[in-house]
Amino acid sequence: MTDITPLQPAQLYRSCNPDEFRFDTTADLEDLSEIIGQARAIDALHFGIGIRREGYNLFALGPAGTGKHSIVTLSLQRRAAAEPVASDWCYVNNFQDPHKPVAIELPPGKGIELRRDIDRLLDDLHVGIPAAFEGDEYRSHVAAVEQQLEQREREALEIIQRKAEQKNISLARTQSGFAFAAMRHDKVLSADEFEKLPEKDRQRIESDIVELQEELERTIRMMPRWKQEARDKVRELNRQIATLAVKHLIDDLRKKYQVFDRVIEYLVKLERDVIEHVENFRHTEEGPRTFLGIPLPQGGGAAPLQNRYKVNVLIDHDSEQGSPVVYEDSPSYQNLIGRVEHLAEMGALVTDFTMIKPGSLHKANGGYLILDARKVLLQPYAWEGLKRALTFNEIRIESLGQMLSLVSTVSLEPQPIPLSVKVVLIGEGLLYYLLSYYDPDFCKLFKVAVDFDDRMERSDENHELYSRLIATLIKKEKLRHMDKGAVARTIEHSARMVGDAEKLSAYIHGIADLLREADYWAEQNRRDLVTVDDVQKAIDAKDHRVDRIRERIQEAIRRGTILIDTQGKKVAQVNALSVVDMGNFRFGQPSRVTARVRMGEGEVIDIEREVELGGPIHSKGVLILSGFVGSRYAHDFPLSLAATLVFEQSYGGVEGDSASLAELCALLSALANAPIRQTLAMTGSVNQHGQVQAIGGVNEKIEGFFDVCIARGLTGDHGVLIPVSNVKDLMLRSDVVQSVRDGKFNIYPVEMVDQAIELLTGMAAGERDEHGNFPPGTVNQAVEAHLIALAEKRRMFVSSSDSDSKKG
Repeated sequence: MTDITPLQPAQLYRSCNPDEFRFDTTADLEDLSEIIGQARAIDALHFGIGIRREGYNLFALGPAGTGKHSIVTLSLQRRAAAEPVASDWCYVNNFQDPHKPVAIELPPGKGIELRRDIDRLLDDLHVGIPAAFEGDEYRSHVAAVEQQLEQREREALEIIQRKAEQKNISLARTQSGFAFAAMRHDKVLSADEFEKLPEKDRQRIESDIVELQEELERTIRMMPRWKQEARDKVRELNRQIATLAVKHLIDDLRKKYQVFDRVIEYLVKLERDVIEHVENFRHTEEGPRTFLGIPLPQGGGAAPLQNRYKVNVLIDHDSEQGSPVVYEDSPSYQNLIGRVEHLAEMGALVTDFTMIKPGSLHKANGGYLILDARKVLLQPYAWEGLKRALTFNEIRIESLGQMLSLVSTVSLEPQPIPLSVKVVLIGEGLLYYLLSYYDPDFCKLFKVAVDFDDRMERSDENHELYSRLIATLIKKEKLRHMDKGAVARTIEHSARMVGDAEKLSAYIHGIADLLREADYWAEQNRRDLVTVDDVQKAIDAKDHRVDRIRERIQEAIRRGTILIDTQGKKVAQVNALSVVDMGNFRFGQPSRVTARVRMGEGEVIDIEREVELGGPIHSKGVLILSGFVGSRYAHDFPLSLAATLVFEQSYGGVEGDSASLAELCALLSALANAPIRQTLAMTGSVNQHGQVQAIGGVNEKIEGFFDVCIARGLTGDHGVLIPVSNVKDLMLRSDVVQSVRDGKFNIYPVEMVDQAIELLTGMAAGERDEHGNFPPGTVNQAVEAHLIALAEKRRMFVSSSDSDSKKG
């Protein structure tokens, strides 16, 4: 029989010796400038930042709380500080096509400068243009044109009038126009007098009047053309005056911005538009058109006069040093891509280029953009918008309605802005792997995986670095400093957080929370330094705040509501250990596993699976048991077993294979009719060869059974069986370690199922001899004998059934 030695107290908890530290308090330690425990992630981050190729954006993946955001931001800021400042971007009016504003790129600070210069130019134009048109020379030129028009009209009428007089016809001006009448002796004839004239004279006069009437009509038809010519002369004069007034003002700007072709092109178009719309500057005192005192919208989609010539500085980097590093906390489609805002006027929505607002991609252009992957995916169409911008390397501002072709109304279509940005997505590993699998564009656009670990190696060197990390967090949070005993206890708890005595937690948020809470308890105890007692109080208080469910379950076990035996022996009944995970707190819970066997067709039925309470991994563990039993015991005969396994009093789902060892031992106990010690509990998975495999939550599982035992009184026979491979994970509570030291509680490491069944039953498991037989009186021999008997009974039952069938 194999002799399994219980673990020694030193194997149950790897302590951190405070005397190894070369400081008295954390105040003696320097701040930690380096990042510890994330060498792989840092290398990938530096590579992703450094490579300047298309598609090499980054995805920082890892568990929450490992400092991904802080590390990424710090690394980007350091890199960005040595890079050139990004360009400014402006939007200006497109005078030929107002709904397509023009984008202009300028060096940092030049955008604001251009806007100020244009505003100053407009102020000068509002003063200079009216002044130019109020001069005596301009007025004399306009008066001369008007006089020429009047003189031309007068001379034309005088010619007709002279012709009429020569023919004794009068030309008179009436309210309704001009009229011709016959004359005699310089006196206009009345209608009666005209009728008394001889027929020949009347016909002559009427013929002359018709001829004069036609000439008059030709002259009158020419007058609008003469007026138009006069207006054209005045307009040309206005253009000349406006050109003189505008040109010298804009020439100064041309000289200032002569190296910027886009600005020069815009100034040329601005000058032309101002000259064409010079009347707007001559009569600005009239104000906007109104109806009943309400301003009317500007027609034609043109920008209002006060906005038409403005410069919309979309992005300004005047006061920045280095390239931009932007984090967008709310990455909606519009917050990423930008938007065009609207104003409601007279029940209609109006807009112009001055209402174009930037998105995060604009702000980060030329630098780095940090996004939370989960938030981006939760925002409608934000992910598609981001991919589109990165694919085409441009930012095209469109409303969702335009992008999805849901609206056909005319809106602004700002000129796309070239995009040069390094995007860093931050999220959990599951998101990274799902996107890699389901989105074919993802791997093309995010080629660099920055994989953050949740743990680091535990060594003397890392103890020192971890101490400096604690000191850095204390200074950052402005907390009380710790003595070295408190630092040692914090390091020990860090190992417990990851469930591995040979590792330390990289969950920085959890450590920071512990430091804050320890500082609180030190304050309550009126201490200037945080001690080990304060750290332990913080740990215990946090557990107490969330362990109501654990206490309720422990109470139910003590009162017998949940049936757990901790004394005596029972056949086919094992105390299995499981973990209840409640997000920010988890605890161990013992559960009774029972088995029943009878003659059958080789099936091991998992009741949890049959009622759909068992998860796939749990069901897999149970199916492995069938393989183990069949391969070990039923070489030469059919497996004629029907067995049922169940977690008693389990009313929720069961997942994981950590109870498969307990289920196998319960099954073997049922087949061998070998009672199992109820003073022991066990955890571990098993493979088809009977090897015991590692499981998770070993510390919580041991403590869960220990709490039940200590409530009922420890006798020295109580203990837990765990896989050998889990020994390195042990960081048990001090009361558990002390009970082991006092010999009241034991923890047994097992490698094979035979070792476990021997500890549970007190019987030798037995190994086959050279003839292939198990020794008598062993568990394996009893199991095999029972299976042979079941096979024989089944054979006889089948033969009897066949015989009865033939007789019938």
